[in-house]
Amino acid sequence: MKNKPILIIAGEPFGVFFEIFFKSFKKKIIQKSKYPIILICSKKLLKNQMKKLNYNFRLNEIDVSKISKLKKNNIGINLIDVKFNFKRPFDKISSKSNAYINNCCNLALEIVKKYNLKILINGPISKSHFLQKKFIGMTEFFASKTKSAGKEVMLIYNKHLSVSPLTTHLPLKEIFKKITVKKIIYNSKLINNFYKSHLKRKPKILFTGLNPHCETTSDFSEEKKIIGPAIKKLRRMKISAFGPLPADTIFLKENYKKYDVIIGMYHDQVLTPIKTLYGFKAINITLGLPFLRITPDHGPNNNMLGKNKSDPNSLIEIINFVNSINAN
Repeated sequence: MKNKPILIIAGEPFGVFFEIFFKSFKKKIIQKSKYPIILICSKKLLKNQMKKLNYNFRLNEIDVSKISKLKKNNIGINLIDVKFNFKRPFDKISSKSNAYINNCCNLALEIVKKYNLKILINGPISKSHFLQKKFIGMTEFFASKTKSAGKEVMLIYNKHLSVSPLTTHLPLKEIFKKITVKKIIYNSKLINNFYKSHLKRKPKILFTGLNPHCETTSDFSEEKKIIGPAIKKLRRMKISAFGPLPADTIFLKENYKKYDVIIGMYHDQVLTPIKTLYGFKAINITLGLPFLRITPDHGPNNNMLGKNKSDPNSLIEIINFVNSINAN
């Protein structure tokens, strides 16, 4: 199949994803994709929200059995309809949408596997309602669904600088036992391979420390016993690894400008600064799955639903990124 399609799970039905998709479509970002794009969502909900937000696009309903014959066209939104019973097109996020979201995800994964697709995009999903403590995040949800649990790595990507938290959605008190030489090496190799295979360059990877100023009054220093030794091993493997540097100064321009990726020890240590630097021009990529799973780096934001004020830049960045790589 030439130029395999890109599937987009619309995600939380009462989030802002449809709005940012409509805005991207109006800017002709979707139409300019070199790959056919297919939304997986409720057609009825899509039509209702499109009408309420004053958009009017043609809808092309796609038969799952004919995806392999789908050709790129610039007229209308391609979609696969997933039934969803709802009372109002703009409602509060709740667990009542869980079955619908799960059906969308399962269908998308079936199609990805059947046609060996290399990219899967999903709109933001409310973790607290949909996951209900079964998984700590959607990164882990997709890893479990693809039998890749423990292999997943989160990369928040921007063409100028990317970050990756060694541990993801864990409470701070639980991260210490998860920081190991083995995990640092595994994550670094995966990120290094991603850059080499998809972006055609060898990345320079910089590590934060764990403790303030990379120092501790404890008898055990993670910097000396774990992070530092892991960096030495990575260098012996010909991976350009540097650090660790204190997290409070690592994002100063004279520091981060020299590197492609900063790997932090926990979630907010690196996600807070990357969002401060690039706002919605960063995208969330899950490595370690049978495909690249990509999502906008923001939540469903139910409070903005229906206001037509949401920023589409993260989705636009995703489409631009997909166009820049070989997704076949």
